[in-house]
Amino acid sequence: MLTPSAALRRAHATLLPQCTRAACVAVVSHPSRGHSSSAWKRTSTSRRHQQLSLAVSAVATEVAEVQEKFGIADHVEITEGKNGLPMVVLRHSCGSKAEIYLYGAVVTSWTQPSGDEVLYVRPDAKFDKSKPISGGIPHCFPQFGPGPAMQQHGFARNLDWTISATSADLQPDERDPSVELTLTDNEYTRQMWPHAFKAVYTVTLHEEQLRTDLRVMNTGDAPFDFTAALHTYIEVLDIEVAKVRGLQGLTYLDKVANPEEPATKEEDREVVTFSGPVDSVYLKAKDYVELDVGTGAAVAISSSGWEDVVVWSPWTAMEDCYKKFCCVENAKFNSPATVQPGESWRATQDFAVIDLE
Repeated sequence: MLTPSAALRRAHATLLPQCTRAACVAVVSHPSRGHSSSAWKRTSTSRRHQQLSLAVSAVATEVAEVQEKFGIADHVEITEGKNGLPMVVLRHSCGSKAEIYLYGAVVTSWTQPSGDEVLYVRPDAKFDKSKPISGGIPHCFPQFGPGPAMQQHGFARNLDWTISATSADLQPDERDPSVELTLTDNEYTRQMWPHAFKAVYTVTLHEEQLRTDLRVMNTGDAPFDFTAALHTYIEVLDIEVAKVRGLQGLTYLDKVANPEEPATKEEDREVVTFSGPVDSVYLKAKDYVELDVGTGAAVAISSSGWEDVVVWSPWTAMEDCYKKFCCVENAKFNSPATVQPGESWRATQDFAVIDLE
């Protein structure tokens, strides 16, 4: 019988995405008209190398300062991730680990004590701020899906969040490392969504479990509405053997044929399987759902406050990687959240790896 960690080890052969340097550090290979000498090339390259050195030094200094303020020995580390982007690493004494980038507040890795990875980052993911990080657990806020006023899935996944607190003192003998990240409105966000808000996102390792807690506070003087989701990518052995349980009897919106006017259907299957593209929003979902990753193990997701569940597989629209992941997402979509001035909305998720055999 495969244990959860052993089962996931069979499934997890993911290649970490190869990242390019940010555009600001690219070296121009062709001089502009009128400057064709090799001396100009050497001077231009030298200046760019100086700029790169200064930028890298500034980032390293900033990260070191944040580590000094918020780091907790053996449990919480603020370091440089891919392309030098600041990243928080949580380590539990049991051996589990999580990595969270401040850009987008996206959890890009959650490993079991065995070292087995649970989440999936797509091979086309960019770590240079040119686009949201594709994979892990990206945010969709204050909009799930497309809309006329802002980019797909809103702006929260396109912005740097700020560390507001860290801790690792829930139990002295088995401390649960945690980081609290904050995003507030600014001139950029108000151009798309004219509201004053504060979003607080807490990521915690509780032994082998990963926990998320999202709070959205209205800091303005007028009510606002929003939709949201956590767009969780989970690695599977093969999408054709993956199964989702816990959705039977629910009404869902099937967005595959027409995302603008999705068909409303009833889920009569005990187990949802995959033989083509799937983009389904299950309404008023239960607070527990399982994704069987195809190896004898499953990822169990317990939630509160989210209300809806999205199941998504792009199928061959992402031919290079679709077989390796399935998205099972907690969402607040069908009935938008309304938050009055001075009040807040909250939703949580608990992820656990369980053995099915």
